[in-house]
Amino acid sequence: MFVRLVYESFRRQKRRKLLAGAAITLGVTVATAMIAVATDIGDKINRELRTFGANLLVTPEDDSLDVEMGGINLKPSSEGGFLDEADLPKIKGIFWHNNITGISPVLSVNATVESGGQTQDVTVLGTYFRKQLSFGKQSFTAGVRTTHPWWRVSGSWPDEGERSREVLLGERLAAKLGIRRGSDLTLARRPVRVTGILSTGTSEDDQVVAPLALAQDIVGKPGAVRRIYVSALTKPEDAFARRDPKSLSGAMYDRWYCSPYPQSIAYQLQEAIPHSHAEQIRQVAQNEGAILTRIEGLIFLITLAALLASALAVSAAMATTMFERRAEVGLMKSLGAGRAAVASIFFAEASLLAIVGGLVGFAAGGALAHQIGRSIFDSQITVQPVLLPVIVMIAVIVTFAGSAAAIRRAVDMDPVFALRGEL
Repeated sequence: MFVRLVYESFRRQKRRKLLAGAAITLGVTVATAMIAVATDIGDKINRELRTFGANLLVTPEDDSLDVEMGGINLKPSSEGGFLDEADLPKIKGIFWHNNITGISPVLSVNATVESGGQTQDVTVLGTYFRKQLSFGKQSFTAGVRTTHPWWRVSGSWPDEGERSREVLLGERLAAKLGIRRGSDLTLARRPVRVTGILSTGTSEDDQVVAPLALAQDIVGKPGAVRRIYVSALTKPEDAFARRDPKSLSGAMYDRWYCSPYPQSIAYQLQEAIPHSHAEQIRQVAQNEGAILTRIEGLIFLITLAALLASALAVSAAMATTMFERRAEVGLMKSLGAGRAAVASIFFAEASLLAIVGGLVGFAAGGALAHQIGRSIFDSQITVQPVLLPVIVMIAVIVTFAGSAAAIRRAVDMDPVFALRGEL
């Protein structure tokens, strides 16, 4: 009898049930898509934000030491310490090596440029452009073409060979000297060829950008590196991320160390590279964290609004249903049906609607998430099957929340007034 009552309800009120089911499906579709995007959005947005440049900087440990006495800085005004170029591949040996997306070493030296009878004192920026490195069996590409993606070159990038004499010239420096790409000039008494004109919008427009080996040759320090820019996928920092690792122990230290915070990755970089100091570039890392937090908050609000709208639509549909079926409810109660029996019928109907709507919404939400991934991130967002029971449970909760008020009015209904068609 119970199954027949539920079946007849669906058969006789197809339109009402279809409207309620559609409301549930739409709400669950949006919720599924937003949850799928939220669980996969961190790395995708992080990769998009990597176009802003590196977010970690490694410098010699000596540069981070302040030597003062009586308020006077006693640190010598020398060129400072250097890092060893041979230690660069060790960065791919840290715990979060898979999160490292780019590495570029930098060595700045002063030199003289001679061209067409003109002499100009300039800064030579030695770096990698796109160089293959390896750590163990793992090969990876390092260079500014990954960590500084906003650099624009009119012409071609210089060759990476150790004996390369090809350079880039900043556009402002090139305009000042009247040099075009393909020109030959003398840099620190060494003949070089300009393969391209570099435009960055920053100080590099007034510099000569050369292969790292050439800058090391000019300064006479083979293997020397002044700074290492590292681009890494990180998670926004919180209060725990800002804890001093020296004050942590046991499980707390393991949790901090094994979380991809900018601070923990910087700490691991210091461990990997001897005599180094690593820190986050705050204007990049913190802005990324703020953007991620706001986007996640927006996704949460969209999901909440969709589910709330779905619950309100279900509530309206169920209220209309109860009004139309008040005589049926009155008859059941006059025949001895208790409050629990009446409520169980309507909750069974709501459960079936929720399960069907949840399944259909899960499939539609997966398609919507896939479309969002293709159109916004140009990559695929996949809805994991483990999310299905969670989505169905959300559908059930939303349906019950929307139906509860109407069902409560039905079970409290006086059968005398109900059979007379009165409320």
